[in-house]
Amino acid sequence: MCRRSGYLHLIVPVAHFRLLAGEESLTAYRFNTGVAVHRFCRACGIKPFYTPRSNPDGVSVNANCFDDGEAPDLIVTEFDGVNWEANAAALAHKSKQAD
Repeated sequence: MCRRSGYLHLIVPVAHFRLLAGEESLTAYRFNTGVAVHRFCRACGIKPFYTPRSNPDGVSVNANCFDDGEAPDLIVTEFDGVNWEANAAALAHKSKQAD
């Protein structure tokens, strides 16, 4: 979890992600390498999901954005986001679909 934004990452393969509504309320932002695509709510600035640089074939959903009762059962794994570059490879498998 990013301790500053409260982002609780739930990384899923892009094939398992479907935005049901609200796309017109989002804006996108890219920086640095341009691989990651961060999407923000135009009204409040919350980042509900993004395409991570570590998993460009996946989507990182902010689990804190699920409505009450809609969140899946989650197992939280600690990750050192302060030293992201040194630890990003540990996330690479998260967007791969199970065979």
